[in-house]
Amino acid sequence: MPTPDRRLPHIYLIILIDVIVGAAIGPVMPEFVRGLPEPQLWLSVGTGLFLGVQLFSAPVLGRLSDGYGRRPIFILSAVGTLLANALLLPVRAGLFFVNRASDGLTNGMYATVRSAITDISDPDKLFKNLGVEGAIISLGFVLGPMVSGALLTVLEVPTGQEAAYVVRLGLVLAALNVLLSVFLRETHTRRNGVRGAELRSELALALNPLTLWARLRDKEAATPGLRRIVLTQVALTLSTGYYFYMVPFMSLGELQMDARSISYFFMCFGALSIVLNYVFYTYFADRINQRRAIVWLAALGAPVLAAYGLVGTSVVALYVVVVIDCLTLSLIQGLLEGLLAQRTTDADRGEIFGLNQAFQGLASFVTTLVFGGLSVLDLRLPWAWFTLCLVAVAVLAAWRMPSRPVASPAPEAR
Repeated sequence: MPTPDRRLPHIYLIILIDVIVGAAIGPVMPEFVRGLPEPQLWLSVGTGLFLGVQLFSAPVLGRLSDGYGRRPIFILSAVGTLLANALLLPVRAGLFFVNRASDGLTNGMYATVRSAITDISDPDKLFKNLGVEGAIISLGFVLGPMVSGALLTVLEVPTGQEAAYVVRLGLVLAALNVLLSVFLRETHTRRNGVRGAELRSELALALNPLTLWARLRDKEAATPGLRRIVLTQVALTLSTGYYFYMVPFMSLGELQMDARSISYFFMCFGALSIVLNYVFYTYFADRINQRRAIVWLAALGAPVLAAYGLVGTSVVALYVVVVIDCLTLSLIQGLLEGLLAQRTTDADRGEIFGLNQAFQGLASFVTTLVFGGLSVLDLRLPWAWFTLCLVAVAVLAAWRMPSRPVASPAPEAR
């Protein structure tokens, strides 16, 4: 049996802490815009900034990771998160928007994360390792609200100071991630650098969203089926915009949940996701037809998204719906990432994951604008949008895709 690569748990730990930082701050985000008119709209604008800038940052970071390695991008992203969160002190609406834009610039690292995991994964463990990544992200969504909730409870934080205390906690964790990134051993050994002219060209292409489709079309010519997977990812991202809408919906809608209640909800959501993702990707994902599984999970998940908009003031109903959510649509993301990873090579892995994340950034920006506008009319309307987008996932996945190309050789034994 090959010796397990110790870099994999190191990468998982970096991911975990990065998600904890974002998840810990999430429940106090409404405090930054509470004094503004239509606060749910301004929360959506902040989310749109955070996700929209990844439209051009993700392809650039992915290309740089192919040329110079994954480790420098991990370090850059960790430092960027630390500096961006420092902007949240003091608690001001203007600084909140600056934070969302600056943090989004380096959040494109998740293309590099998936590239690094694929670099060191044996082909027969690829779905499992990417599925574990999804479970780790879910764990972060549990621990983030847990640590912020514990902080607010144990320290008996005065009313009105919750956001400042949680941001300070986020800064400490972000600094820890900088150290972890510095000590990560490189996963990508076939590096050839990126010349200045190439980088300028990449930046020019990344800043022009119209070139994304042409680049994806070129990749499709070499790797049939790639474009269908990316488009399915786009539809899924449009639907999973509800992750970002949850906080304004629960805090400003009929439920009227406070920061502690929101923290407890995400702890439950994340805990269920951890268990179910781990079991699913460890024991089932490699043994099933992944495309058909996506179709069924999306079809069953669509009514679940519609149900969120109908919970009214019932917290019990909200928790029932989230349990069914974890059993259906929350399992789709890892399957799509695995199908995409199978269609990459050592030479273009970061670039392809970067393009994919750029499309996801564009989709996230669009869905944020849509649910932000719909929420002004009625806080329940965005759930209809999310439902329709998940139906599109089922439709796209139902079309038979071309066979994937022959897999690249397994990584050398370490």
